[in-house]
Amino acid sequence: MELILDRLTKQYKNKIAVDRVSAVLRPGVYGLLGANGAGKTTLLRMICGILKPTGGTVSLDGMDAGEEGYRARLGYLPQDFGYYPEFTGMDFLLYLAALKGLSKAQARRRAAELLRLVSLSEAANKKIRAYSGGMKQRLGIAQALLNDPKLLVLDEPTAGLDPKERVRFRNLIASLGADRIVLLSTHIVSDVEHIAGRILVMKDGQILQNGSLEEIIGTIEGKVFECVAEAETAKRLMETCPVINLRREGNGVFLRLICGETPCAGAVKVPASLEDLYLYYFSEMREHE
Repeated sequence: MELILDRLTKQYKNKIAVDRVSAVLRPGVYGLLGANGAGKTTLLRMICGILKPTGGTVSLDGMDAGEEGYRARLGYLPQDFGYYPEFTGMDFLLYLAALKGLSKAQARRRAAELLRLVSLSEAANKKIRAYSGGMKQRLGIAQALLNDPKLLVLDEPTAGLDPKERVRFRNLIASLGADRIVLLSTHIVSDVEHIAGRILVMKDGQILQNGSLEEIIGTIEGKVFECVAEAETAKRLMETCPVINLRREGNGVFLRLICGETPCAGAVKVPASLEDLYLYYFSEMREHE
């Protein structure tokens, strides 16, 4: 099974939202990482056949995104997931199952199975308006899985969740990647760091990096330093290097930064992390690496 993006492009008048993106995705969990406005949602909407590309193609095992067979293999949780607050969780899934063409018997069996999977069985007969944010997001995952999709697309699924719900959600998503393509879009580094087999870093409509965690962190390996500097030195470094972290420490300033060479006396080279890479790519100081 392969999802192929071939020079996928979306342009709005003078703005290019997605710029000739090409990639091949096979079963597993993929993290699409980028700041707000990077083009992630536009890319996902083209993959889901909601937006028509300005140029390029999307295909799943040879089927175009506009074909019925493609849509039958697709599950989608949009960033702004809509629901009917007066429906119960079970009623909502049965309603959507009917829209997807499942028989009544299939729908009831599948809805009960998915409510168990997302730990909502006890809340199946409660109205959705009484659900917490995390419960609504888990219901969103359930509706995306109704047709047992081979391609599951999740747009910012953990936005607004508390840390406990985020961990529960990550574990659920990780378990779904064994036999399908799961594409998870987020700007929350820890979401993809823990569950994605491959990570795509997107900025200004382009994919800057596509690889395993180790491969993409290798871009800045050996360039991450920590030091405690005097105020004047710290100010100079902040003006010339992407700073990952800083805090007051005694009479000086602790800095974690990215630099092509040892930034100051006493600086220690430390292992790079995905957060370092993310802040490096989305720092205004990147040109001074």
